[in-house]
Amino acid sequence: MVGEAREPEGDAGPLDGLTVLDLSRVLVGPFCTMQLGDLGAEVIKVERPGPGDQTRTWVPPAFSKGDGGEGRKGDGGESDDGAESAYYVSVNRNKRSIQLDLTTEAGRAVVRDLAREADVLVENYRVGKTEEWGLGYGDLAEENPELVYCAISGYGEWGPDRDKPAYDIMMQARGGFMSFTGVEGGPPVRIGVALADVGAGMYATQAILAALLERELGDGRGQKIDVSLLDGQAAWTSYMATNYFASGEPPGRMGSKHPNIVPYQAFETTDGYVVVACSSDRFWPPLCEAIDRPDLLADERYETNEGRVRNREELDSELGETFASMTTAEATAALEDHDVPASRVRDVSEVFADPQIEARGMLAEAEHPTAGTVRFPGSPMHFSRTPTTVRRHPPALGEHTESVLREYGYGDGDIDELRDRGAISE
Repeated sequence: MVGEAREPEGDAGPLDGLTVLDLSRVLVGPFCTMQLGDLGAEVIKVERPGPGDQTRTWVPPAFSKGDGGEGRKGDGGESDDGAESAYYVSVNRNKRSIQLDLTTEAGRAVVRDLAREADVLVENYRVGKTEEWGLGYGDLAEENPELVYCAISGYGEWGPDRDKPAYDIMMQARGGFMSFTGVEGGPPVRIGVALADVGAGMYATQAILAALLERELGDGRGQKIDVSLLDGQAAWTSYMATNYFASGEPPGRMGSKHPNIVPYQAFETTDGYVVVACSSDRFWPPLCEAIDRPDLLADERYETNEGRVRNREELDSELGETFASMTTAEATAALEDHDVPASRVRDVSEVFADPQIEARGMLAEAEHPTAGTVRFPGSPMHFSRTPTTVRRHPPALGEHTESVLREYGYGDGDIDELRDRGAISE
């Protein structure tokens, strides 16, 4: 069944009882807070009145009632027919949405009220903006010293470029990834998913969890976390960077090839591609047997991975000729029969039709109040006792403004006054 996974023992996520105040928008911050929501935290998403989070308008595609959860290609966002941007849906489940205009003092006062009782606050405004509004860590921690405050930005809170704009494709370029992504001799290629945003969102989540643990084990105080997209990209260069430090040669574009392992790449077949991952010497003999190449197995140049790396060009040519004579299905079946790690290259429709993905509950869905059934990747975090579940649909804009405010002590008169002062919409 869609979204179903192995039943955990309990019915509350590991972060049940924690409140996250989400002042972020677009991707990096919402991806972080979605993970916290998946883990059971109560996430209150603050959106500007009118358009809300920018990604609500990033259409097509969008979900709308009557499309069977497959989305539609027309214009939308949250348009008159209740459609919801697929991009927005992808990172905003398990949250409640309230509309607040933070350019008004009344709106900022509401944030301060909510922050007094929050465990975590996440924001990704330009550096210094929340301080300008009186919503910086120093301002809020005075009244709530337990607050864990995570600020996410392009370049971080210090350094010569702290005030520059930053977008994912810029970070993939500046962080080095586009220098080694793509085929040799070809143009630079952006990784298809916004890796800089998703990576920084993961680091932010990790740092928040560490700060919450330190708060519990320490003196009960929170702290400020500073995460940047550029730092995340630099960290994720990983072995590509250390290869450079060891050799003095910056890595170049190699297509699907690996600088340290051979063969570890995609080979063209008669009707597509097969990926081979010969990650250790133990896979080399069965690989040669699978493709009926005893001559390669007998060649001393290829006996070890080091030899295969040093003689990459000749070996690639030999393997390329062999795989070019096979269909993808033939190559994949032969390799799998010999326990050699291999796969054909699948598109997203095939990924989410995979019985393994289904068994793991990685295709999830929710009923949206205006857009109907919306579908999205599930959470990859699985616990034996405390579940990660889709408890709430990605919220409609401002869907929970009044209910959340009432939970924090605002009465009818207070809410009317906020409308009169422009802090919330009509």
